[in-house]
Amino acid sequence: MKLVITQFKMELLRIFRNPYYVFWSLAMPIVFYFLFTRIISTGAPDAAAWNNHYLMSMATFSVMGSAIMTLGIRIVQERNHGWSTFMRVTPLPGSIYFLGKMFGQTIMHLTSIIFIFIAGYLINGVSLPALTWIYCGLWILIASLPFLALGTLVGCMKRVDTASGISNAIYLVMALLGGMWMPLEILPNIMQNIGKWLPSYNFGNGAWELVQGNPPEWSNILILAGYFILFMLISIYTRRKQEAI
Repeated sequence: MKLVITQFKMELLRIFRNPYYVFWSLAMPIVFYFLFTRIISTGAPDAAAWNNHYLMSMATFSVMGSAIMTLGIRIVQERNHGWSTFMRVTPLPGSIYFLGKMFGQTIMHLTSIIFIFIAGYLINGVSLPALTWIYCGLWILIASLPFLALGTLVGCMKRVDTASGISNAIYLVMALLGGMWMPLEILPNIMQNIGKWLPSYNFGNGAWELVQGNPPEWSNILILAGYFILFMLISIYTRRKQEAI
């Protein structure tokens, strides 16, 4: 048990010292939320509903970014610095190493969610029933699994700068086409049709439904599950090929 706790502590320290996490997962979503709810007029007929909707957009945007970028880039860095190889020759079981990573990533996501929810309350006085806060938080935590799987796929890349550039591009395109920065309805029809099949839209839509008092749509759950399986299979296949070389 002491070994497990020590590994968990190490993962947490390394995560919260990561500048990618601080910028992409905390600072940027909160700045966006402030800009699009307090500074820029969106013309939303119901300001309170828009504040709630955009709060969930930024919470999902934050968690998606940390799952794709922070996890993926960290895996590449550890492999390039020889950390992964070193861990394999230590007495630490591989399962404990993996659990430490998942624990650290979960705490990172939970921290992001709490900070952004608090920002929503402080900036716009967002007030929701206690259960709605809990349901939204749980959905964002659980439904982030496909992006964690995508993060492990990014982690298969050989160079940090390549992983950083590609993960940035994936993250920003998914956020735009997923309706996280602006409602999907204002985008051209072809972009809307593409967006509705992306994991980012289905991730966000589940939270948007919950904040309105509705359960996530089954299509959101099934599409996210499909992407999770797809990304995991590709990631496992890629890693096995790399290890075989």
